[in-house]
Amino acid sequence: MNYVDETNPAALMDTAIKSMLDDLDPYTQFLNEQDVEAFKISNAGEYSGIGALVRSYRDKLVIVEPYKDYPADKAGLKAGDEIVKIGDITVADFKDDAGELLKGADNSKVTVTYKRQGKTGTAVIERESIDIDAVPFYQMADERTGYIVLSRFNAKASEQTQKALEDLKEQGAERLILDLRDNPGGLLSEAINITNLFVPKGELIVTTKSKVKKFNEEYKTRKQPVDTEIPLVVLINGRSASASEIVSGGLQDLDRAVVMGARSFGKGLVQRPLKLTYGTQLKVTISRYYTPSGRCIQSLDYWNRDDEGNAVRNSNYREFKTKNGRIVTDGGGVVPDIAVRELGSNDLITALQQNQLIFDYATAYSYNNNYADISEFELPAETLKDFREFVGKSDFSFETQTEKKLKEALTSRDEVVFNDDIESDLKSLLAKVEKQKYKAFDSNASEIEKLLEDEIVKRYFYREGLYAYYLDHDPSILAARELLGNTAKYRETLQ
Repeated sequence: MNYVDETNPAALMDTAIKSMLDDLDPYTQFLNEQDVEAFKISNAGEYSGIGALVRSYRDKLVIVEPYKDYPADKAGLKAGDEIVKIGDITVADFKDDAGELLKGADNSKVTVTYKRQGKTGTAVIERESIDIDAVPFYQMADERTGYIVLSRFNAKASEQTQKALEDLKEQGAERLILDLRDNPGGLLSEAINITNLFVPKGELIVTTKSKVKKFNEEYKTRKQPVDTEIPLVVLINGRSASASEIVSGGLQDLDRAVVMGARSFGKGLVQRPLKLTYGTQLKVTISRYYTPSGRCIQSLDYWNRDDEGNAVRNSNYREFKTKNGRIVTDGGGVVPDIAVRELGSNDLITALQQNQLIFDYATAYSYNNNYADISEFELPAETLKDFREFVGKSDFSFETQTEKKLKEALTSRDEVVFNDDIESDLKSLLAKVEKQKYKAFDSNASEIEKLLEDEIVKRYFYREGLYAYYLDHDPSILAARELLGNTAKYRETLQ
């Protein structure tokens, strides 16, 4: 009221609320009316729109993945297309999430202007109802092994997983691979129900603990299982989170499945939406969840931060025992029983993904190469070399933790011991680290090639084609099939 210039009270209050919540954790969020609607869509698995995954930037939208035979695909849009205008609205001038403009009523039309390889094009897209399947793919991996991809835990998850399981068993599946890689989680109830497919009724799967007693709860299986004996491998990676970790951690603790892949994300926090006025909500962290052995797999401690305000990663892991007495640990995601190197990650791989270099390379590759059938696809031997040159021509840079510490040491200059010789040594060491980190392309060749292969296959054969390609080419699936084919080793792993 007393400020020298005109103010926008709504914007000030929105900033105040979000800044306050930022001091808690990234999952405690204020949801405006649009956010609430998106939250409902995510849980229900249904919405009306163009049928494409888009990524929002400050001045543009990028098509990340068009879904096969949905409106965006039928209109000719491809991954990598930059949407610069939606109807009469220029994306760069639109302050809110421009992706919302692509949604609308069934059969309504929207005109988009996009850039592709430096050229501008337009497409008229007729929106339709989009069903987001929790199980986008399942198939027999070989004569005796079934393979199910579970991509999210929406309201359809357990129903679709059960249907896939029963169908595969009718086709002759005597063992099963459940793929939870890249699954960000979702509904807790669906995680319990999916675990229930493989374990008896009345089994404790997860416990939630809060400072508010009414939020303390034990979740047990409530239904008769489909199959408690079928040999089972669960695949996870660093982007398997939340409900994915409840399923994988629960089946691991109960010695019901062998978990393979890479350490999961580590989200052991439970949120509940609380209704506020004007159709808004507060999604607030109310408790932590614990697997059957009693471990919490939350990896980041948001209540103890470093000097820069970043959450501290838990490092004091405690040991717990599975039903058979195997040792498992808490505090850092679900650690697989058998690690698969190609699923590993580090500072280099994370930086390449965050800077969209793998995505951009796949876009360029797809316009210079053609494949008529997935059986013809093979990543050329020189791909990694070409990708390295592609990265070299970009403005890509990343900082390792070692570099960060060395730069801090140079900046602080402890006067008691610091001198010119030490400064020279630190700078020399920093230069060596800078040179060495780019050699990491060679030491991480298999991991980078796997990411490139995944992204490129999707450009030609969509996600369904990628899953089919996985069956005979993916290192994790091949390792899982080998383990399941060796009954003695499978049983030994669980003892």
